[in-house]
Amino acid sequence: MDKNQYSPLFRLTTMLIKSCLLAIFGFTIAYILSMGFGALHIFVALLPFVGNWFPKLAIILLCFIITTVVWESLR
Repeated sequence: MDKNQYSPLFRLTTMLIKSCLLAIFGFTIAYILSMGFGALHIFVALLPFVGNWFPKLAIILLCFIITTVVWESLR
């Protein structure tokens, strides 16, 4: 498929979804490794930061997805 057939909004939204999923995967791997090496206190220090920002970023991502769906359906 030609990359130019997708709108810039669609490409931005897919990039944001990919980045969000990679971040979740990275935090999951970091949590498992910190449990295995006995350094759970490092992950516990990051948990308040992730707990505050993740729901906000998820809502913004959901808004991007909804906007993209509406925009592409009108196109």
